[in-house]
Amino acid sequence: MENNNTTITRNEEAGNVWLAQATAQNADLTDHGIAPTVLDSEAEVGQAMLNELFESAAAKEGDINIALLGGRGAQALHRLLGELAKSSEHDELLGRLNVFTQDALAPMSMSNCFSFVRDFERILGPDFFKKIKSFTPMQTDTDDLEAGLVKYLNKLEALGGLDIFFIGHGPEENQASHLAYIKPFSGAQSNHVAGIIPISSSILEHHISKFKAGGSAVNEQDETECRSAQYILTLGPAAILQAKKVVQSVVDADTAPAKVQTYANALNTRLNSDREEALKQLNTNPGLWIRLHPNTRSFVLPNLGI
Repeated sequence: MENNNTTITRNEEAGNVWLAQATAQNADLTDHGIAPTVLDSEAEVGQAMLNELFESAAAKEGDINIALLGGRGAQALHRLLGELAKSSEHDELLGRLNVFTQDALAPMSMSNCFSFVRDFERILGPDFFKKIKSFTPMQTDTDDLEAGLVKYLNKLEALGGLDIFFIGHGPEENQASHLAYIKPFSGAQSNHVAGIIPISSSILEHHISKFKAGGSAVNEQDETECRSAQYILTLGPAAILQAKKVVQSVVDADTAPAKVQTYANALNTRLNSDREEALKQLNTNPGLWIRLHPNTRSFVLPNLGI
């Protein structure tokens, strides 16, 4: 597949479409482990995430490229960023931000109240979006989802990749987990930068209930459209591994108790030294991909039992 910036190769695995940069090399699978930082409150996790952004901004000149985390994991961070945007104190920092989303349900109108974009707008507020340099969501209302995703990837690559990948941790069956929406047995490889994954009814139910519980103003028409979504667009392992820093937050084990065990599995499972065996582990439990990044922060609450 040719596009304006590079060549994207397309792979299909068990109904999943994965996109890779043709020049990307298979990543080193060195296991760096996870060293969680346990903080007392969600507010402290949000502040710690914001401090990581300040640190990255101080370490470089020019643009700062970040992938926002949806759901509960980064809402405290988003509220802090929204407050910053109401004053002029950090306008220089905000004006350097190129902000990307990391996953989305599709096809679905961009104005749907169950879209992560609407949730970001609700919590971050209008001042934030006025002051940042750019905001690039994954397009979910196009007839060609794949072409839209390639356009998104082209922009991310042209800007130099992610400085910070803000990421969460999602529970899966058999005490496995997902990162972004890299699902178990979806065939994701280390050179896959993004994917289009068939959606399950259980994921749709989880997504809708999460938005309702999170305080989003929802309506029946949008819910009907959301329930007709067929795919999840997601960044892939290459986007995680190529980011300069990965900042993970896990704050909702009280309402998602499966995370206690699934996070413990990601924390305590060493990747096999044999590459093929390690790839099998990663395919079975994609939450392990974070162990391969040498510059990771993992901020969690005591309710994970760490």
